[in-house]
Amino acid sequence: MSRMTAAIAQTFASLKFFNYRLWFCGALVSNMGAWIQRVGQDWLVLRQLTHNSGLDAGIVTALQFAPVLVLSAWAGVLADRLPRRKLLIATQAGQSVLALTLGTLVLVGHVQLWHVYLFALLLGCVTAIDAPVRQTFVAEMVPINSLPNAIGLNSASFNSSRLIGPAIAGFLIQAFGTGWAFVINGVTFTATILGLTFMKQAELRIVQSAKKEKGQIRQAVAYIRHRPEIWLILVVIGVISCLGFNSQLTIGMMATQVFDRQAGQFGLLSSIFGIGALAGALMAARRSHPSLKLIIGAAIGFGVTSAVSAVMPTYVSFGLSGIFVGLFTLTLLTAANSTIQISTEPAMRGRVVALYMLVNQGATPIGSPIIGWISQQFGTRWAIGVGAVAALGVASFVLLWIRTRWHLTARLQGFPPHLVVHALHDETPR
Repeated sequence: MSRMTAAIAQTFASLKFFNYRLWFCGALVSNMGAWIQRVGQDWLVLRQLTHNSGLDAGIVTALQFAPVLVLSAWAGVLADRLPRRKLLIATQAGQSVLALTLGTLVLVGHVQLWHVYLFALLLGCVTAIDAPVRQTFVAEMVPINSLPNAIGLNSASFNSSRLIGPAIAGFLIQAFGTGWAFVINGVTFTATILGLTFMKQAELRIVQSAKKEKGQIRQAVAYIRHRPEIWLILVVIGVISCLGFNSQLTIGMMATQVFDRQAGQFGLLSSIFGIGALAGALMAARRSHPSLKLIIGAAIGFGVTSAVSAVMPTYVSFGLSGIFVGLFTLTLLTAANSTIQISTEPAMRGRVVALYMLVNQGATPIGSPIIGWISQQFGTRWAIGVGAVAALGVASFVLLWIRTRWHLTARLQGFPPHLVVHALHDETPR
């Protein structure tokens, strides 16, 4: 077997499991629909229901992610207690109904801004329950040693869809109107539901359910508090998610406000960002042992590339810089997800992952209105710059914490960057 063939086999190793193949294919179709709706929603708010209001677009994003703050911890308890496959079928069906209903409102010409607010909130409630179940269900389809690869492939599925979905959305909006973006998304959930339905239950690695008892969320918080390698990851992800991971919002505003582009060019920018994100996800699929060191290096890379993208003078140069932003975004997120899942005991995994999702997605409703306001008051470039500064700041904090509390030094090496760690007065890398 040639080196290239071996590398490809390693990257796509989890696809040898039948249930995971069904999941991957269904998710690929559904994720494409999600990206089509995401672009359609931004275009609907920015160009059809408001006059390029970054604040209103930020409010919609905030409402979509706000339920994570309230429901994620309880969703983690459900993920540890209930059959995850059946729970996922229910959440996928719920998201389908919401997308189809909003699409119908748009097609018949009765949609108003408050409708978008309401459906964003309802969708957020369903996805808040779906997210921790979806993340931890992967461990039932593949062995634990294949978990980092499967998580990387999940991200690859999501971001390969991003290459195509936004471009399709731009064409649909220009040719047929915004409503079809929501309708198509609603239909694509069928692929995931069918994949879940036809899985071989005998091949699922059912994780032992947690017993129903009081204080299960407090147990997860206490568990994390005594695991610094986990809560440091949560700090990094929380800060960057709040102020840095707002590409859905900032790309739309850069396209419409700074470069004065139409729907097709708007969708293309999102697709270009997805090139780097897909590369980051595929690189993550080849790693068997992600770590805190890689996470901090990726956070620094994200901060630097975001700062560069904020000052790009043209539509083309901004799009090209987005490739590198996408690369470091996915390197950071997949490394964080894999590290947390691998290092958490199975009976606690659903709750810990739910708290991770709470920090990851729950920070967005806090940051999105802030980023939208900064964009309106000072310009979208400043909004992107704030995220870059936040990423570099939190990475510097963790590096300082490592040095003072663990008595270690660290330096960046490689691409994507990772940390080489030494004990103080010791030249042997760790």
